[in-house]
Amino acid sequence: MVVKVRSGAKLTSNALRVLEKRYLRRDESGEIIETPDEMFRRVANAVAAIEASYDKAAAIGQISDDFYQAMANLEFLPNSLTLLNAGEPNGQLASCFVLPTEDSLEATFETVKYTALIHKAGGGTGFNFSKVRPKNDRVGGRLGVSAGPVGLIDVIATAADYIRQGGVRRGCNSVVLNVDHPDILEFIKAKNDPNALTNFYISVAVSDDFMARVKAGADYSLINPRNGQAVGTLNAKKVFERIVDQAWHTGDPGFIFLDRINRDNPTPQLGTIDMITGCGEQALLPYESCPLGSINLSRMLKNERGTLSIDYDKIQRMVELGVRFLDNVIDASSYPDPIIEKATKRTRRIGLGVMGFADLLFQLGNPYNSESAETIATDIMGFIQKQAHEASHRLAQKRGSFPGFTGSVFDFPGAPPRRNAACTTVAPTGTLSIIAGCSCGIEPLFSVAFVRHMLDGERLLEVNPYFEKAVRESDAWTADLLERLVRCNHLHEQADVPESIRNIFVTAHQVSPEWHVRIQSAFQKNIDAAVSKTVNFPNSATRDEIARVFFLAHESGLKGITIYRDGSRELQPQCTGEFGLCLVGQYCEINP
Repeated sequence: MVVKVRSGAKLTSNALRVLEKRYLRRDESGEIIETPDEMFRRVANAVAAIEASYDKAAAIGQISDDFYQAMANLEFLPNSLTLLNAGEPNGQLASCFVLPTEDSLEATFETVKYTALIHKAGGGTGFNFSKVRPKNDRVGGRLGVSAGPVGLIDVIATAADYIRQGGVRRGCNSVVLNVDHPDILEFIKAKNDPNALTNFYISVAVSDDFMARVKAGADYSLINPRNGQAVGTLNAKKVFERIVDQAWHTGDPGFIFLDRINRDNPTPQLGTIDMITGCGEQALLPYESCPLGSINLSRMLKNERGTLSIDYDKIQRMVELGVRFLDNVIDASSYPDPIIEKATKRTRRIGLGVMGFADLLFQLGNPYNSESAETIATDIMGFIQKQAHEASHRLAQKRGSFPGFTGSVFDFPGAPPRRNAACTTVAPTGTLSIIAGCSCGIEPLFSVAFVRHMLDGERLLEVNPYFEKAVRESDAWTADLLERLVRCNHLHEQADVPESIRNIFVTAHQVSPEWHVRIQSAFQKNIDAAVSKTVNFPNSATRDEIARVFFLAHESGLKGITIYRDGSRELQPQCTGEFGLCLVGQYCEINP
């Protein structure tokens, strides 16, 4: 089932369901009083209104129309909070925040306060607890008092659980701990209980030196952040194996490669970066936030004499629009505290990324795990990166460079101005991709037909439209086939589906871990920030296979890596199985 908005775009029934539950305005009695079309217009008007503060003669109506058309045509969408809050009084529009955590009681509860304010307004938070003294360390004149970093996670989690993001969902949090912290072994097992910290992602921050010591089987020192003194040693290889084992069990922790992140730090004069946002796509300085937006690659194609190809002219227009839109969002947004607003506007980081990459490949007839896909990833993100930087230069000529420009890596004789310290990223786009009717971020498709678990317990059946079209055209489409796919996720075993289709529609578990990393690396080469992506493993994966991927991620120049072994958590966002069969009948009634 699809529903048109006035622009001519089509929203799937799942997209409408998500919009109705989360984004469309309601009156005091809870009744929906806004259509999707009106939502896109509300957002466009609010973001375009910022133009007047830079140019009193700006054609705001035309700019608003351009923003509206891009969103309503599902070609570009901003992050969820912009859709939800733009045009609202005191609307917070950025989703990604990071908060520093110093080693004192007062600082701890300042962090709790800011976390509450951010989550109340709808954002997610990232932390690095490496400055917090270890568990049972000295506090004042007393020993055995400190709760340590893991205890602080529990405090933050308790506070966050009382608050739903913008009244829509629980906040998403990311906690990092440096591998040389004395509590690192406790931290590695912080999510051993599958019912604990369900709205937290945890990652271990490692250096190039640590990874070298893992390979050499060498020891390294643990440093107490309270006084900077070494308090013991651990064997790097054994710690690495502990991380691998825990990731095999639960999917956490992941790795953050701090040296790689800071080699790309555009403003080193403002400090080193050691914090990431809730899903890992942005590494930020203390108190910074960042607005995100994604170009829907599945709609960036042109048809010439029956042959599809990438429409780079259209992508260029979307990049120009996206950079301008996100720069406006920085000014249109309200902030939980002046310190956050100041930090955000000092660097004016934006995160323009992509979604629908797997769908783009399907339409071009390229398997995800192929050299052609790798080349497309490199070329398309390289083009977006170049165009984003040029768009940022043009904005700076009219609006000025970001305030932290002096002393940045862009500050050299003859350098052109730069509006934004960073322009590009790849976010997970989980909810956005449902609205846009495309595949998530740069992920391979989990399955051509699967059940998506929503946070409120509702289940949505998703069938990839390009797969369905191809199978229908081959006369192989049946309700029985759909049931089999929902039950087992084994398209490659369905002999009644033509081999040519099975070869193109490669899904996550058919993609080897090495190919997951290769595609992520192809994008990362041309991205200012980082890439949010998960390396999916089948349930049968071994610890050695996971260890190899962690090494490969470091060697490939990634800024972070997250893995997930299918079935290692009782409830996962996307899955197949018998319980989804009841949705098949409903789907087939709507789509006979």
